[in-house]
Amino acid sequence: MTTTAVQAAPARRRGVAVTRVRHTLGRVLIALARSIAIFVPVFLVATFVTFALRSLSGLSPARIQLGEEATPEAIHRVESQWGLDRPFLVQYWDWFSGVLHGQLGASWTNGADISTLIGLGLEVSLSVATFALVIGVLVGFVLGTVAALRRTTWVDRAITGFVTLISVMPAFVVGIVLVAVFAVGLHVFPSAGYIPARQGIGPWLAHITLPAIALSFDVVADVARQLRGSLLAAYRENYVTGAVVRGLGARRIFLVHVLRNGIGPALATLGLKFPALVGASVVTEWIFGLQGFGRFANDSAQAGDVPAVQGVLVVSIVLVVLFNLIVNLVLARVTPASQRGV
Repeated sequence: MTTTAVQAAPARRRGVAVTRVRHTLGRVLIALARSIAIFVPVFLVATFVTFALRSLSGLSPARIQLGEEATPEAIHRVESQWGLDRPFLVQYWDWFSGVLHGQLGASWTNGADISTLIGLGLEVSLSVATFALVIGVLVGFVLGTVAALRRTTWVDRAITGFVTLISVMPAFVVGIVLVAVFAVGLHVFPSAGYIPARQGIGPWLAHITLPAIALSFDVVADVARQLRGSLLAAYRENYVTGAVVRGLGARRIFLVHVLRNGIGPALATLGLKFPALVGASVVTEWIFGLQGFGRFANDSAQAGDVPAVQGVLVVSIVLVVLFNLIVNLVLARVTPASQRGV
């Protein structure tokens, strides 16, 4: 081999590496642009509908503050103080401008800043939901992978039966059992309450572990089932057959060909799981004595606090869109099938 050829080989490898980086970056940017193009109109329509619900509800801060026996003059005075006597579009634009600046208005019940109230509850719910998602992804990934690799064996049937069982167990039932066993019986974890992470990682983890486990069962089941099915489908593809014919090892075939193409559907299911964990945990929060986002939403709805409910809906919309954006970006980077819109 000549000196020129030896010198040209590293240059070719660098060129191939640069091309791959550019190709990956292009996929990520395309996924980001698509997500943003979807987010903007969805957010505009959703916020408009959310605000319009207040007018359709017929609720008023005067009814909450003054009671049902309030005079029309008193009701008009209170509504004027809240700016409810202005045209609908003017009210909407003022509220939407505040939303863009992170201001969700004031509570009808106590006049407190809704952004602050939601922030306090969201800290609790995000901590529990994030930990539940981590547990669900890790356990579900292991179970789904083992079931696919041991397909049609007793291991596969046992995992499938276990996943089916936990998928039908309500989170509040699991939570009660966990409290009875690990908090009351064994005294391993606290039974209720929450301690922020800034006050200590150990106490923080101790207080969110049981509620996170209770909420993770549904994630474990969905991830395991989706991953098992997609991996089995990937094993039947022609590119896997070609890899076997070329003599590639079973580990390389699984990691390079099967897993990268089969992980997409399992990742896609997480797009709605995380926001659902944050917003649908009200019963679990009651069991574990947590003042979280779901409990705040429930209390606001029962009190007829429309601005608080509107704030909850806006934050929920943002959470759904942002987490789906993250999932899309991960799909664009990890799985080749994302180029084809998976």
